[in-house]
Amino acid sequence: MNAVRETYLTDAIGPLPFCPGCGHHRLIKALDKTLTKLQPDPKKVVIVTDIGCIGLADRYFVTHAFHGLHGRSITYACGLKLARPELTVIVLKGDGGCGIGGTHLLNVARRNIGITLIVANNFNYGMTGGQHSVTTPTDGLTATTPLGNIEAAMDLCGTAIAAGAPWAYRGTGFDRDLTDRIADAIRQPGFAMLDIWDMCTAYYLPRNQLGKKDLTGMMERLGLQAGVLIDRPRPEYGEQYRNLHEISEQVPRKRPEITPKYTNTVARQTGVVIAGSAGQKIRSAAGLFAQAGMFANLEATQKDDYPITVMTGHSITEIIISPESIDYTAIDSPDYFVVISEDGLEKSWGRIAKLANSATLYAEESLDLPATDAKVVRLPFVATAKKINRLSVGIVALAAMLHDTGMFSLDAFKDSITVLQKPAIADVNLQALKAGAAIL
Repeated sequence: MNAVRETYLTDAIGPLPFCPGCGHHRLIKALDKTLTKLQPDPKKVVIVTDIGCIGLADRYFVTHAFHGLHGRSITYACGLKLARPELTVIVLKGDGGCGIGGTHLLNVARRNIGITLIVANNFNYGMTGGQHSVTTPTDGLTATTPLGNIEAAMDLCGTAIAAGAPWAYRGTGFDRDLTDRIADAIRQPGFAMLDIWDMCTAYYLPRNQLGKKDLTGMMERLGLQAGVLIDRPRPEYGEQYRNLHEISEQVPRKRPEITPKYTNTVARQTGVVIAGSAGQKIRSAAGLFAQAGMFANLEATQKDDYPITVMTGHSITEIIISPESIDYTAIDSPDYFVVISEDGLEKSWGRIAKLANSATLYAEESLDLPATDAKVVRLPFVATAKKINRLSVGIVALAAMLHDTGMFSLDAFKDSITVLQKPAIADVNLQALKAGAAIL
């Protein structure tokens, strides 16, 4: 049994690094008292921070620590909690980080991921000179609002509650029950947030001539309540996700199997590029070809390039097939290039012009091609496909290339179509496969 810990802080690297009188001292001591009360295994606790004065604190705890970019601590914490749900994950974040990473606050509240967020809210960017933040009260004096802040202060708890936070607390670093409230937050099964109003003795308090008692007065002036503002538990996101996954694993699914059963003549990693137009089923045809390679006992990868629009513009796919594991998935110098349409040609013009003399270019016969050192084979891809289905042009072109190169059997391509597609679609593509192979 582990010995009872009297503190979760370490002074091995010196005292806490905050300014004299800074409220962060009190908040960190309160968190330490909470952990001492709860006695979690330090190896199962992660304190996550981002840029900001409070972000200096994580390395003073004997727990795990994760320090990242400004405003992003919630994202790191969520990733840790989802990957390792047994961990106690606590985020220490400033009001500046909440402003910069506001969307992350909204989404952790909405999803209800089981982390604890403690906001050290001192109304300004204390680390970089006292600029105003999203929580600076109206009329507040800061380095960037010397005449008084004219922006409305963000209600962090109200924002989180509106987004779906099930538990939220607002208080100050001087609250006598702060340790208990932090413990309550950590015990919550879902997302819990504490907005702790803090004292920046370097910038905000001197500029605004405020003292300890004025923190509560500010709440009243802004019409904000203190204490536990919501306590409405609901299912935690990670638990729900794991339950759904477990249920889905129990549902039998019949997945098509790719069983290698054909031979091939591919001696090395080989790159194939097919360039056509959006709407020509280029990606699906290329996928069937890549999987046909797998039926022929080859490794295969596929990478697609297309615009954000639908049915307009180019559609280009790179396929790599190899008798060995594919570790580098880019095609620096294609072995075979198939160009079907004007859109594909326009997008690939420069690349085609630079093809090596060892490459073969299979081109729709109607296209005007750039000068290239590659061997050029012009074929009636479009006219052939029109006799079957104009959207089968990708299958026609790849079948022609496969028949010409003999990389692997056309039967492997046939199996790919038959096994992986619905019968009605497969019937059209089988016709296209036969027609494409007959072009040469």
